[in-house]
Amino acid sequence: MNRHNKRGAWLTFVIGMTGMVLGWSSAFAEWKYESTEPPIESQFEMIEGKDGAPMIKIPEGEFLMGANDGSRNERPEHMVRLDSYYIDQFEVTMERYQKFLDETNHDLPPLWDDYAALEEAKDRPAVGMAWDSAKAYCEWVGRRLPTEAEWEKGARGTDGRRYPWGHMQPFVDIARYNFGTTGWVSYEVTLAPVKSGVTGMSIRHGLKEGTKSPYGLYHMAGNASEWVADWYDRTYYEESPEKNPPGPKEGERKVYRGGSWEDPPKWLKVTARRSAEPMFPIDANDLTIGFRCAMDVKK
Repeated sequence: MNRHNKRGAWLTFVIGMTGMVLGWSSAFAEWKYESTEPPIESQFEMIEGKDGAPMIKIPEGEFLMGANDGSRNERPEHMVRLDSYYIDQFEVTMERYQKFLDETNHDLPPLWDDYAALEEAKDRPAVGMAWDSAKAYCEWVGRRLPTEAEWEKGARGTDGRRYPWGHMQPFVDIARYNFGTTGWVSYEVTLAPVKSGVTGMSIRHGLKEGTKSPYGLYHMAGNASEWVADWYDRTYYEESPEKNPPGPKEGERKVYRGGSWEDPPKWLKVTARRSAEPMFPIDANDLTIGFRCAMDVKK
């Protein structure tokens, strides 16, 4: 490659990265990975939910939950055994959540934009709903919110990794995060499409499946944080059962996981635990928390 070509390639890279930071959708197409290998998710059973959302079957078995080098509420590391279950491959989109709102007359989140949900941002994650509303959507489509343990296994797999893609620190095109300094712009600009994140620097650094988890789940770190079923207890890991932990029986705050577009890298770790009052997004006009659904495997 001559000097001019090198300069052109570098310019293309800089422009692409700038576009990524600013939310330009064209930046996602700059570094494409063409693979003849089957995708990760093809290794697992997949079904389609009642809302048309693809779901992946997470196999029965053990995984390492928590982190001894993490925050106090992530300790101790412990082995957990889960029955098999299905979980949405993608975060629930604005388009699917809009259909739920229209057909049930459920209360809209205070900053909801129904035009964006049906047009330019329909493939972005739905955010800003209270925990009860996320639960209501999952029940409307015959599913439920995942437990905290189910969410972490789906994000982490069984090899004890730090992030869904492995141990490597996140980059701007592996995950949508760290926009807190610039703040919210719009659903279309601030949030990434739920199917994005499998091209870019992640590929150039050897992550051929980009942002996917070991089971093929997208955006388990960044974009939208995600409600799970459990009540929050800071010391729950010290006493939780080894099999299918359901979370505390009661509490004041609900757990959400995964980090959002607003968060620094530390909250993108698969072991990071955060909590909020169930009505927090409504009361605070917050647009960082969304969700995905899960479902039992019929015996």
